[in-house]
Amino acid sequence: MTRKPDCKSAMGDLIAQVRNDFPFNEPDANICGISCVGCPKKLLELVDTELCDWEAKLAANVTPKLGEISRLAKLCKNVRRGLVRNGLVQ
Repeated sequence: MTRKPDCKSAMGDLIAQVRNDFPFNEPDANICGISCVGCPKKLLELVDTELCDWEAKLAANVTPKLGEISRLAKLCKNVRRGLVRNGLVQ
């Protein structure tokens, strides 16, 4: 039987998955296309800010609560939908 990860590990895993999936390092010309549905650049900036904030908190040994992990996951899920609409992720 596998054990569930602790909250710090779960938040770290979520951050790593989002960093690998979202195109944070793409040039602005590739992110801002001819037709935008929403603003993918602003969506990426919002998520990046949240991720950087949690990376700093984890480095300072702050333990996230389950609700905070869930809130970040929901934000990333909604932003991912916007990125899919704009053709930036599959």
